[in-house]
Amino acid sequence: MIEEKKEIIEEIKKLISSVKNDVVEINPNYLEYFTIEELTEMKENLVYKKENFHEQTKEFVDELYEKTKKVEI
Repeated sequence: MIEEKKEIIEEIKKLISSVKNDVVEINPNYLEYFTIEELTEMKENLVYKKENFHEQTKEFVDELYEKTKKVEI
């Protein structure tokens, strides 16, 4: 059970990394307070956000494109 928790914590750390091979350090003491179920849910939410990032930002990018398209240099 402890190993499973450690694995999930490592996966979460990788998912919240801002750069591909950059690992974010999270205070392990803080994460220890969460149950495996809570950690699993966090991980699933991060995976969903990462997989759907394009969809989530599409409207913003389209709007930005339209605004910049109108600007004349």
